[in-house]
Amino acid sequence: MSNEQDRLAKKRFFALSAMRIVGALFIMAGFVLIRGGWAIAGQPTDRWIGVIVVLTGVFDFAIMPRILARSWRTPPAP
Repeated sequence: MSNEQDRLAKKRFFALSAMRIVGALFIMAGFVLIRGGWAIAGQPTDRWIGVIVVLTGVFDFAIMPRILARSWRTPPAP
């Protein structure tokens, strides 16, 4: 691999890792909202906001890295 390809691979690895870390943080923040640890708009609304944040975190953690990896995949050689 050339030096440029190494840099690109490191950037992509960092992006995938950052996406998973942010997703995990969203999941934890959502559970805190659902539990009532933070007050944003009142309890019934906070639970729904927490559910939305958890679902967004699951998408960021599990699905988005796969989408990015698939788009970055090297096309097969002819």
